Amino acid sequence: SDNGFWRSLCDLHSAGCIVGTIALACSLFVYAQGNILHQEEGRELFGLVIITIWMSLCRSSAKSPLGGVRLIAAIVVTLFPFVSWLYIYVNKEMRASWPTHCKTVI
Repeated sequence: SDNGFWRSLCDLHSAGCIVGTIALACSLFVYAQGNILHQEEGRELFGLVIITIWMSLCRSSAKSPLGGVRLIAAIVVTLFPFVSWLYIYVNKEMRASWPTHCKTVI
């Protein structure tokens, strides 16, 4: 949109997400053991990446000729965690590799 406040807030939020992504990625690179999705920081990292992508797609889509494509991409990015969770939950081989604290949640 053309609202300067919205653009400034979006830029500030995106910058915070990028800083958080870099900090978590460095932490995981140094301390991770095994699959990073088995650690809370790994899941938070992917959440920050999704938020950053979503914010960048929605920030400049108001009057862009590709606004519809960006909106569809934002919807796909939004639904990705739910679809991937459903796939992992249904796939018994992937569920077998879960840590014990994840197996007792649902």
